[in-house]
Formats: sequence, C-alpha cells, structure tokens
Amino acid sequence: MRILHTMLRVGDLQRSINFYCNVMGMQLLRQRDNPEYQYTLAFLGYGPESSEAVIELTYNYGVDKYELGNAYGHIAIEVDDLYGTCERIRAAGGTISREPGPVKGGTTEIAFVKDPDGYAIELILRNSL
Repeated sequence: MRILHTMLRVGDLQRSINFYCNVMGMQLLRQRDNPEYQYTLAFLGYGPESSEAVIELTYNYGVDKYELGNAYGHIAIEVDDLYGTCERIRAAGGTISREPGPVKGGTTEIAFVKDPDGYAIELILRNSL
C-alpha cells in the first residue's frame, strides 16, 4: 500500500493551480472536468502519480470559499534548502506564515507556508528530522 493523494477543496481552481505550480514548484499532472456533477479535479505533484503522492484540488462549481475547521493540520514537503526555498516562495508571491528555524523543543528545521485558501504547508529540511 501507499498514499496516493491528499484532496483539498478550493474556491478558485486556477488560482490554486497557479500557486502550487508557480510558487511551490509542482506540475499539473492531469485535470478532469465533470459538468454533470458540477466539479473539476486537478492533480499536481513533484513526480508521476505512478510513484509519487500528489495533491488533488477539487473545485465544486459555485463554491468560492470553505471553512477549514480545526481538524485539518498541514501538508508536509521535504526540501533541500529551507531558507532558500522560503525566499523563492516569498519572491513568487507566497506567504511564509512561520519563518524557517528549529521546531520548538527540537532540532528539526521547519517553516510554514499558506496556500490561497488558507491551507498550511509545512516545509521540512531534509536530514534534519
């Protein structure tokens, strides 16, 4: 078994695709519109779905905002250069919601980014766990 994808509901599909591709460096792998049931799916990731976990963005026609609730935590992405990645994200218009540095009570180096819908993305420095 393996994790295939994580699904996020988004209020503006193109805005979210732009964020995940242009700010987070993912690729749009596939997109499917289903007008009969009024939704569109877009799958994005850093590699092919056959070997990598991806993000599924779901846009439901006519819904432009969701309440995130208090159960959702974050998506975690491993990076080789935490500080450089944060600078690149900031330069591309992304929001760093927690500056890079060690996690409280530990040595793991992390930072957090917010996507356009407010979802949290944790960046974790490779080999710092």
